[in-house]
Amino acid sequence: MAQLSTKIKLYCEANGVSNVDFMNDVMLQDDGQGAYIKEWNLDIAQPTDTQLSAQESAANTEEANNTVRATRRAAYGDIGDQLDEIYKDIDAWKARIKSVKDDNPKQ
Repeated sequence: MAQLSTKIKLYCEANGVSNVDFMNDVMLQDDGQGAYIKEWNLDIAQPTDTQLSAQESAANTEEANNTVRATRRAAYGDIGDQLDEIYKDIDAWKARIKSVKDDNPKQ
């Protein structure tokens, strides 16, 4: 099940808001029964539970892809080391990067 914050981000993007500040624009709270919207300070309508549920599939994909991106980022290594590797042997670098991508596909 996707995080509420991810579903809210996708809802906002679909309604023309590209950036959501969860400290000022939208404040979430969890009192032990699950997260909910405590405060909504955006110029678009606060989403209903049904509208948020409609974002579930896309939010699951986004979260899975975020995990893949983080795994890839760690496997790629330092950008300075990559530039050195490219300078020394670009074909080996290409093969290594392709292997990282193949081992960690996005959805």
